[in-house]
Amino acid sequence: MRKVVMNKHNNLLQLEEHFYQLVDVDEPNTFRNLFPYEEIPKIAFNDRIVPHNMPDDIWITDTTFRDGQQSRAPYTTDQIVTIYDYLHKLGGPKGIIRQSEFFLYSKKDRDAVYKCMERGYKFPEVTSWIRASKQDFELVKDIGLRETGILVSCSDYHIFYKMKMTRREAMNHYLSVIRECLETGISPRCHLEDITRSDIYGFVIPFCVELMKLMDEYKIPIKVRACDTMGYGVNFPGAVIPRSVPGIIYGLTTHAGVPSELIEWHGHNDFYKAVTNSTTAWLYGACGVNCSLFGIGERTGNTPLEAMVFEYAQLKGTLDGMDTTVITDLVDYFEKDLDYTLPSRTPFAGKNFNVTRAGIHADGLLKNEEIYNIFDTEKFLKRPALVSISNTSGLAGIAHWINSYYRLPQERHLDKNSELVHKLKDWVDEQYDEGRVTVLTDNELVVKITECCKELGIIL
Repeated sequence: MRKVVMNKHNNLLQLEEHFYQLVDVDEPNTFRNLFPYEEIPKIAFNDRIVPHNMPDDIWITDTTFRDGQQSRAPYTTDQIVTIYDYLHKLGGPKGIIRQSEFFLYSKKDRDAVYKCMERGYKFPEVTSWIRASKQDFELVKDIGLRETGILVSCSDYHIFYKMKMTRREAMNHYLSVIRECLETGISPRCHLEDITRSDIYGFVIPFCVELMKLMDEYKIPIKVRACDTMGYGVNFPGAVIPRSVPGIIYGLTTHAGVPSELIEWHGHNDFYKAVTNSTTAWLYGACGVNCSLFGIGERTGNTPLEAMVFEYAQLKGTLDGMDTTVITDLVDYFEKDLDYTLPSRTPFAGKNFNVTRAGIHADGLLKNEEIYNIFDTEKFLKRPALVSISNTSGLAGIAHWINSYYRLPQERHLDKNSELVHKLKDWVDEQYDEGRVTVLTDNELVVKITECCKELGIIL
């Protein structure tokens, strides 16, 4: 008979959950009903709803130097240290950016780890990602790290097709490797690769139950990172597993007994859902979401770290000391020092994320910035709302551009009735009447405004 127990988080009585055992199979379960390779993947529903269960504390972990570095030219040691300094400042005194993971394969990687550790920051804690071998475990220990990531692929696609094993063979192999890690005193972080195509109750949950047994035996934390490797996860209530993010997190916490503080979500953006799925993981019981700066990562990228900073603030009602102006500092560093240009419309970071070209929007900005700006972007990102000047900008757009570019105090703001604004508008119209199709550059506008000011005897 199943026992009735008290859920300490929601103070409700519930039935003790069923114990799930490994389901060994002769043939891989590839969920062809959901993932027909010659068709677009399917999102199916069974309308089984699981409750929200957001932990009291949630945080961000960083993979800029691991997954993020797999999709671009490797960072130099000095570049890694500089970015790590920025992450420390961005995360604030409470360490909302809790950890950052590093490769240990090369001397350059290890040099970066040593230099970052020498900074003496409590947060982000330096962690590693290694091959699952005794030699690498000893390397982690010798360097002085207390935690490392280990790849434990969990879908039958990987177990059968890549590893050429059965589920039981894979589980036994993983558990032996994790035991070796624990024997060295290192805390393993198990990266459950391809979890959104895995048999959640036939493999993932039974495997995590065994991990919790090892944790009880060795008294060393074992983290579980749920990796949406292909971006198949969905946040919709009632969607079926393995694509359901709520269902996966609920299974890990309720059926496998993994504490929320030991669960991370690692998302990819193949279907434009990385941010939403990461937020959903928080809402349903994961304390950590794993991100990379500006989403730089494999294929379409990882969950952008800067996005989750603002998701955190929206969910918690506070930034908890995070310094969001550092995001703009990082953009400048990537563009000037790393020669990496972000797409111009990237939220919070792209050069045009709060720039409007539409005249009607510019008119609204001129009257009250709140009408068309998402929040005080100058306060939080050192990025005032701007307009670009084109054939659609109108008088209001030109007035707003002059006020913003020249940082005119409120009492000197020009409006759309200004003689200077009208003179500049006539010139802009001429440009496009003559066949121009591109936006006017700041330099072109400054040259023309200087000329017009001399004609009108105006000093800005």
